[in-house]
Amino acid sequence: MAALSDRRRVFPATDADDHPMAESVSNNNNNLREKTRRVAGKNGHRPRPVRQRSLTRNIEHVAAETYLITRLAFKLLQYLGIGYRWITKFLALGCYAMLLMPGFLQVAFYYFFSSKVKRSIVYGDQPRNRLDLYLPVDISEPKPVLIFVTGGAWIIGYKAWGSLLGLQLAERDIIVACIDYRNFPQGTISDMVNDASQGISFVINNIANYGGDPNRIYLMGQSAGAHISSCALMDQAIRESGKEESVSWSISQIKAYFGLSGGYNLLGLVDHFHNRGLYRSIFLSIMEGEQSLKKFSPEIKIQDPCIKYSIPLLPPIFLFHGTADYSIPSIASERFANALKKVGARAELILYEGKTHTDLFLQDPLRGGKDDLFEHVVAIIHFNDTVALAKDATAPPRRRFVPEILLKLARKISPF
Repeated sequence: MAALSDRRRVFPATDADDHPMAESVSNNNNNLREKTRRVAGKNGHRPRPVRQRSLTRNIEHVAAETYLITRLAFKLLQYLGIGYRWITKFLALGCYAMLLMPGFLQVAFYYFFSSKVKRSIVYGDQPRNRLDLYLPVDISEPKPVLIFVTGGAWIIGYKAWGSLLGLQLAERDIIVACIDYRNFPQGTISDMVNDASQGISFVINNIANYGGDPNRIYLMGQSAGAHISSCALMDQAIRESGKEESVSWSISQIKAYFGLSGGYNLLGLVDHFHNRGLYRSIFLSIMEGEQSLKKFSPEIKIQDPCIKYSIPLLPPIFLFHGTADYSIPSIASERFANALKKVGARAELILYEGKTHTDLFLQDPLRGGKDDLFEHVVAIIHFNDTVALAKDATAPPRRRFVPEILLKLARKISPF
């Protein structure tokens, strides 16, 4: 992998039937249908076609997932009570989703009906311990793997939020595993970090069964998912440096870590989140009290001399952030990158001029075409793979999902 530079990198904003065999098969199919009719006559009913059973399972899955999300939403509303800021954010979120609905519907169809998406694979025994796999068309040879932990303000995170990323990376021959985890109020930050770590362990130990290469696994988190996954990464490094024997995965199996629009110092974000509608009382409940903020702040934790032996175990860390991000200001990634470099960790900061919290993860991918962040991640994952890099160079532009006017309107009213 290319050496990481210590300089800060800033990307400017851009707009951016006659065959005998056929006859034989036809005869065999006719015989099979005749047998099926005879069996149906004996039993009094006809068996349902495989496609119909599959469609029924898909509908049942959609219904179950919708029920889960709705139930958690109402439970959360009971906890929040009445608050002006979060109500306005919620209404803005509804309008934002409606504007992007043409793209969401296309991605949802792929998510629920593509044979290349393996949904809700169980990785643990807790609620929400499920993950989705997005597979390339050709898995005749082992493919690199990206483990993705979705964002959602620690409250509305869901594995399907990574479906657009999974679709687009699978087109570049990269397997994507999107991990679900307990959200608040179903769980607190310890539960989220433990779930993420268990999901990472499952992928590392089982991905070969799905066509993945266990020697080329990468970890990525977005927003709250970046915070959760970085905590899981830090905890694993500390466990391994302490020579614990109960580890179920090794940090050395993660080739690189990508943090997208994350917050890594909770002490500096409490007031910021409060002013944006994630009230202090709720945030502290999620983080298990004010006394736990340092414990779950990787930027602070990395500077503790007691864990200095865990630093060399960390993989190369790439932090991506938009300079116009108002949900989590880009200074959060800048400070974390500086703290990492100060203790000798391998880190690189990449800033995207004028990009917001949702530009990098939603609007730009839905726009299609060239995307600096997407190409950067693919280039790192395909490093030293000349065949994959050659295919990347000739890959067609990503297709557009949403008209430009809707994307611009969504950007203006985005609550993030």
